[in-house]
Amino acid sequence: MTSLPQPKEWIATIHAYVPGKSTGDDGRPLIKLSANENPLGTSPAARVARSQGAAADPALYPDPDSRALREAIGTLHGLDPARIVCGTGSDELLNLAAQAYCGPGDEVVYVRYGFSVYDIAARRCGATPVVAPDNFYATDVDALLACVTDATRVVYLANPNNPTGTLTPRAEVARLHAALPSHVLLVLDQAYAEYLSPDDDDLGLDLARAHGNVLVTRTFSKIYGLAGDRIGWGYGSQAIIDTLNRIRGPFNVTLTGQAAALAALADQDFVARSRDHNARWRQWLADEIAQLGNHGLTVIPSHANFLLILFEGAVSAEVAFTALMQAGYIVRWPKGQGLGHALRITIGHEADMRAIAAVLRDLVAA
Repeated sequence: MTSLPQPKEWIATIHAYVPGKSTGDDGRPLIKLSANENPLGTSPAARVARSQGAAADPALYPDPDSRALREAIGTLHGLDPARIVCGTGSDELLNLAAQAYCGPGDEVVYVRYGFSVYDIAARRCGATPVVAPDNFYATDVDALLACVTDATRVVYLANPNNPTGTLTPRAEVARLHAALPSHVLLVLDQAYAEYLSPDDDDLGLDLARAHGNVLVTRTFSKIYGLAGDRIGWGYGSQAIIDTLNRIRGPFNVTLTGQAAALAALADQDFVARSRDHNARWRQWLADEIAQLGNHGLTVIPSHANFLLILFEGAVSAEVAFTALMQAGYIVRWPKGQGLGHALRITIGHEADMRAIAAVLRDLVAA
């Protein structure tokens, strides 16, 4: 009697990550506001550097340690490059954190409506995901701490959070860390940190600098506009970084990716323009939606480059999703995350935001 290879039983419990769509149900290309990409694109300097990197000999491997990129990140943020690791997007590092520190019988804690990769990261190494209750779509530190047991090995906190956009204040982040056992790894996922003002910085990098159980992850996919090149980085104690380097991909950041990221870091004017554009049109769209509040539409206050809008009146999220597709836009309907009554809308160009607001106004007026 023969049988086919069988995956570990916990692999069958994983629901594969669902990326933001770019087409309608009929395959028609739509304006994509479903993946939190930068509407301004990427730095012109990064585009030039990327094309120059592409001209390099493709038969050669990239620098396996991303040395120049780590040094540039360290210079910009005042960090020791030896305590920085680069990854294939921050997603690789989020997964490696669980893989390195968890296994069957261990638990991974994160807040409800957190980034969907955390569940996958826990399950792929056989650990048990534990979901803490939220506080009106925001992180509840006390609820997170109440879920920590002797089996807890990793706690994930996205700040700002995706898909809600909420921000956990620095005092609460510090309180969470202080209450965790020293053997529990706190992973601060700061994919949207560059959209924050300095006053809103949660000081996660300072926590990671001072403590041996904090890993901060960031990405070039959002404000830097390099989502297609899949570049992320993490900062933590030397012991954490050495551990992640043992199991990461050996050539995990491409030649073109390293070149583009280096140039993108050097163009902080582009980052500032992107932040300003996002803040202006995020607030504008939030104000427009707030005027529809008596029709059951609620905006969750966002510190990222998107808005989560709740539909709890006569107009459902599904109806709005369909109407926006008919108008030429694809947004995120995160029903798989328990948010079937909500839409997440990336902040786009001015014309996009005005068109989105107009569609929603027409819906409630009807």
